[in-house]
Amino acid sequence: MLETIRQTAGFIRQEVGGDMPETAVILGTGLGDLVNKIDIKKELAYKDIPNFPVSTVEGHSGKLIFGTLGGKYIMAMQGRFHYYEGYDMKQVTFPVRVMKELGVKTLFVSNAAGGMNKEFQVGDVMIITDHINLFPENPLRGRNDDKLGPRFPSMTEAYSRSLIALAESIGKEEKIRLMRGVYVGTPGPTFETPAEYEYFRIIGGDAVGMSTVPEVIVANHAGMKVFGVSVITDLGGKDITDVPSHEEVQKAAVKAQPVMTKLITEMLGCI
Repeated sequence: MLETIRQTAGFIRQEVGGDMPETAVILGTGLGDLVNKIDIKKELAYKDIPNFPVSTVEGHSGKLIFGTLGGKYIMAMQGRFHYYEGYDMKQVTFPVRVMKELGVKTLFVSNAAGGMNKEFQVGDVMIITDHINLFPENPLRGRNDDKLGPRFPSMTEAYSRSLIALAESIGKEEKIRLMRGVYVGTPGPTFETPAEYEYFRIIGGDAVGMSTVPEVIVANHAGMKVFGVSVITDLGGKDITDVPSHEEVQKAAVKAQPVMTKLITEMLGCI
């Protein structure tokens, strides 16, 4: 696996040239338009990158972008990979491994999520403070390569407390409504039943989605600092009768993009 990672990283270095960024952003469903704010230096289609999977979900463009945002040189994934697409966990998290090999130290992850916290509203932006992993497979399962990270990595601070504090400070200063909460990661691709929403709330979840957790696990294994944010695109529970659809999720995510874009841009300018 290490050789494959190095092969892909070598290709990207050759294509992009120059120094590599130390900060990366993964953009989830409906959130890809943040790239319009990036002063782009180079973009690579996933299909042209050796060993990269290809995103198959509507709303995930499938490009690796290099450029400047908030005065910071970054790498951005416009579209991610999901377990429900049929990829195994090592494929889902492969880009994070490549990021580490390229020198990335800080990873921003975003997603669209369903909310079960009774205080949430559609369009809210939630800072992820922790997560609950309900995927059937851990991306670190199997023989460990000490060159990639420790056998038993700590997840006590899976999401950087200092970056969370920075986000809250910016939110207060800019008068942005920011929520905090625990993200529940599930395999998908079905949306949750009302009873499942209630179950996730009872076990400590505030929002639920089908991504992010595997990438965050691997980023922590690799020694990166992580900041995560969810856009609440729908609400669920026994008292909610609305039926979510992927199209509605995309629309809600796009509507909330200005807030998320402002937050991440301001944060990048401060780190």
